[in-house]
Amino acid sequence: MVLGSCVRRLSASVQYRVRRQKHEARQLSSRMIEGIEMAKEVSTAQFQAAAEDILADITDFGDAVQAEIRNHTGGRRKNAYVYIEVAASEWRNLAKWLKKSKKVDHCSMITGIHWPDNSDATWQVVVHLMRSGVKNPGFVVSLDNEDLGKKNPKINKKMLKETRVDIESLKLIETPLEFEISMTIPETRTPSVPSVADIWVGADWNEKETWDLVGIDFEGHKGMRRVLLPHDTPTGYHPLQKQHKLRYHDFNEMYDDAQGFGRKPEDSGRVK
Repeated sequence: MVLGSCVRRLSASVQYRVRRQKHEARQLSSRMIEGIEMAKEVSTAQFQAAAEDILADITDFGDAVQAEIRNHTGGRRKNAYVYIEVAASEWRNLAKWLKKSKKVDHCSMITGIHWPDNSDATWQVVVHLMRSGVKNPGFVVSLDNEDLGKKNPKINKKMLKETRVDIESLKLIETPLEFEISMTIPETRTPSVPSVADIWVGADWNEKETWDLVGIDFEGHKGMRRVLLPHDTPTGYHPLQKQHKLRYHDFNEMYDDAQGFGRKPEDSGRVK
């Protein structure tokens, strides 16, 4: 019994040490995740100043671009964002400027809308962009020379050098900011705007989805195809165009089941 008791105590001690080591490893790992560990939130005034900086410089585009500062109406904070109306012909130039000069690095969503009763703006494309801002990691790892050549060097707390950024002293170009871009197209049966999939990778799927559902094409997009509707959808059919009174009737579904987990034999191997 004494031996058994000792074994149980030793086992419990080992388990405790293992749990503690795992806990410390998780804490260390969480602090080393790439990204900034922010001690404070970006203030409303900082968002406003960053938006004003955009408006001050965007005047170079002339009448082709109209911009204003708007504020979010929902949520806990009514932060400023930049709303821009741009002619479709100037869209790529604006996109390149935002990416290069203003560090706008992400396209989060693209939406297409059909307004059949408005002949001057029958089609509308709305693009949502983001500037993520600060790039500095919260911590950097300082390795000894002998560890530099190792594939998976062991990292401990002594190797971590804190590089926390003072949020209150962010430069305007480092301040996170949101953008809403709007383009309108007059009445036509072949609406299109220039593609920006080569500028922001996030635009790739969004442009495909907008063409698939709404029928607005994106000039220069390589690999435009159906992504939500079946591959054998009739050419020219885009269900979110307002002239369609009945939705998704009288042609074969791509999948065997409503959830879309099974494919029909003729669709085997096709990429959705």
